Amino acid sequence: MVRTIGLMSGTSMDGVDVALIETDGEAEISFRGSGFLPYQDEDRALLRAAIADAAPLHDRRARPGALASAEAMVTQRHCEAVRRFLDAQGVDGKTIDVIGFHGQTVLHRPEKRLTVQIGDGAALARSLGHDVVYDFRAADVLRGGQGAPLVPVFHSALVRATGFAEPVAVINIGGVANVTFIEREREPIACDAGPGNALIDDLMLLRKGVAIDRDGATAARGRADEKILKDLLAHPFFALAPPKSLDRNAFSAAAVASLATEDAARTLTAFSAAAIARALDLMPQRPAIAVICGGGARNPTLMAELSARLPCRVADADAFGWSIDAMEAQAFAYMAVRRQKNLPITFPQTTGIDAPLAGGLIARPVR
Repeated sequence: MVRTIGLMSGTSMDGVDVALIETDGEAEISFRGSGFLPYQDEDRALLRAAIADAAPLHDRRARPGALASAEAMVTQRHCEAVRRFLDAQGVDGKTIDVIGFHGQTVLHRPEKRLTVQIGDGAALARSLGHDVVYDFRAADVLRGGQGAPLVPVFHSALVRATGFAEPVAVINIGGVANVTFIEREREPIACDAGPGNALIDDLMLLRKGVAIDRDGATAARGRADEKILKDLLAHPFFALAPPKSLDRNAFSAAAVASLATEDAARTLTAFSAAAIARALDLMPQRPAIAVICGGGARNPTLMAELSARLPCRVADADAFGWSIDAMEAQAFAYMAVRRQKNLPITFPQTTGIDAPLAGGLIARPVR
């Protein structure tokens, strides 16, 4: 068994998730704790500036404008997150074998064979003194894959270890939502489903100055505008067969600009749920259960919308001894081990790549 730490900073830009697991990169997975380091307001402002400066990029290695400063900040925050986690958990850093480092996505254009995750893997390896696997998406995109979602290989391992007999959908709702459909004796099918929390966060930042509808409270007081919702769902993305992926800014909250804040929040919350329902419609059959993880699982209004719109029972990941909050960090810990063993992390039915691929670069500390 390999002792591995995974790090995830998602498109919600709330902070750095840290998770420690022990795994063989295949069927054996043991959870050993998790933690979270929130970004400060100035960190999030810098990330938003970096995303804006990344929009015209053609070279994924270029760091114009705010990108260089943002990359240094992201690397430093991840280093800090690991050190705080080890100290809080009482874990000896020398027992860690490898770290999986996702970085922060600032641009995702797979149709142009371009994806950009900032974060300096080599610098992180030097600072922490551990092997670091990073830049997980780029090789898949360069080979013609979508580069996302990456977590289905981990979702599949969890589902099989838990022993589900009927089809399961694992739905991660971060800034972008993604779906993994898992059925016994078949390879998983996966895709990005829609905007997840991104549009809700953007609306709340614009209207209230805080980039979250905490507990779905604002949306709970509103009513969804069904005409706007229908127009949003008419976007051609939703008719595309999986695999498919999205940039965080593929959709805009402009459609709800005329609505009161409560109604706008409820409409965007309904949109996120309805987009996930559309993704499930594209799967080979209805799942028996949808297991929800990511920040969206902490939003009761979104969970209620999912229960009303999905064609199956809905439960959160914690109900099965998994983790709502640490799932993606755990996934990158798991994928780091797979990369070290040259086991694939992306597949034709999860990203559209032509053949299974063990993606990611490995940085080793100077010893």
